Amino acid sequence: MNALIPTALVGSLPKPSWLARPEVLWSPWELEGDTLAEGQHDALRAAVQEQERRGIDIVSDGEQTRQHFVTTFIEHLEGVDFENRETVRIRDRYDASVPTVVGAVGRRQPVFVADAAFLRQQTDRPIKWALPGPMTMIDTLADRHYRSREKLAWEFATILNQEAKELEAVGVDIIQFDEPAFNVFFDETKDWGIAALERAVEGLRAETAVHICYGYGIKANTDWKATLGAEWRQYEQSFPLLQSSSIDIVSLESHNSHVPIDVIELIRGKKVMLGAVDVADHDIETPDEVADTLRRALEFVDADMLIASSNCGMAPLPRQVAFDKMSALSAGARILRDELARVPA
Repeated sequence: MNALIPTALVGSLPKPSWLARPEVLWSPWELEGDTLAEGQHDALRAAVQEQERRGIDIVSDGEQTRQHFVTTFIEHLEGVDFENRETVRIRDRYDASVPTVVGAVGRRQPVFVADAAFLRQQTDRPIKWALPGPMTMIDTLADRHYRSREKLAWEFATILNQEAKELEAVGVDIIQFDEPAFNVFFDETKDWGIAALERAVEGLRAETAVHICYGYGIKANTDWKATLGAEWRQYEQSFPLLQSSSIDIVSLESHNSHVPIDVIELIRGKKVMLGAVDVADHDIETPDEVADTLRRALEFVDADMLIASSNCGMAPLPRQVAFDKMSALSAGARILRDELARVPA
């Protein structure tokens, strides 16, 4: 792995069309049974090979074995009824049909551990695995049992900690928790959201990351972004709290966004996984554009603490667009890496 400014993807990659319908969130599987399981692993293997070919240093699964970054984890838990669905407002932004919590939640068996072990077998590079964060999980459910967002979040945090420890045991180097809800529910983030995340990472030796973004490049998210004004300062709510947390890496959206680059100063001392390619349009960044986004961050984070990444997951994008954005990301990081190598010590 490149010691300076390694590259990584935040989360999802588009699935091949033979596995799931392209460019759709919550896309139904095209296969069933054992054929589905085989196809998911074939797609995961292909995602790894494409990441390596495109110069990604910290390899992930591209979420090829899951329909959605939150609900696929939840559907393996006890106490959640996927037949009894309700329509809820997700992150105060869009309506979705979601499962219902009808009893005590629990984890009867590992959810992603076998897939993570398979990923570990496919590459010698460091690997990263993403889990949904506790607050984002409760925001993707209807709760008819606990009737308390905080109580349910703590239950999920304990379950996530169990899963994370087993992911660590099969060789995952970085465990990432996706918490886009931190950009919306500021009071809850302060009151118990960060604490629940700390519970989820308790006792881990693997590096831990939290990803907070402005969402996939879908219409509901782009419409919301259009209401946020000339500067997006939501990170100012969570970053000071994360700076004093035990989380190792903070992942944020940057390229083509209205996030002021100086918010990175609020997490000084943490590793920064900076979004340097946009996932909300199909235009492929040039390597120089990527390098410029990364370069501007160096005023606020040391180069050896900077990871080049995507703004968010790329599941809704055309597959070739996602691949080309990976190439741009690695080429841009290489430009900056070469620049820094020429600077006298």
